[in-house]
Amino acid sequence: MSVKTFKQEKVGCNLLEAGKAQPFVPGTKPELQPVWDKDLCVRCALCYLYCPDAAISRQEDEYFDVDDKLCTGCGICHRECWFGAISMQEVD
Repeated sequence: MSVKTFKQEKVGCNLLEAGKAQPFVPGTKPELQPVWDKDLCVRCALCYLYCPDAAISRQEDEYFDVDDKLCTGCGICHRECWFGAISMQEVD
């Protein structure tokens, strides 16, 4: 049996399209913003769990919403929502 040990390595990433990765500078305005359709939302919290920026929080009515100051517009919440309750819309 082999023993697994901790090893420090840089985490890589895969890009679907070359040249699409851009660094996000806090305080800049993202191009897209998530919008929830409460009729489709089942409050499963997948959007909350997968948000890499901790921009999503549970509201008093048990639904979720985004903090515009923290959201980078990455769209992970939209991709992880199984029920189609989150759509990405352009920021005005």
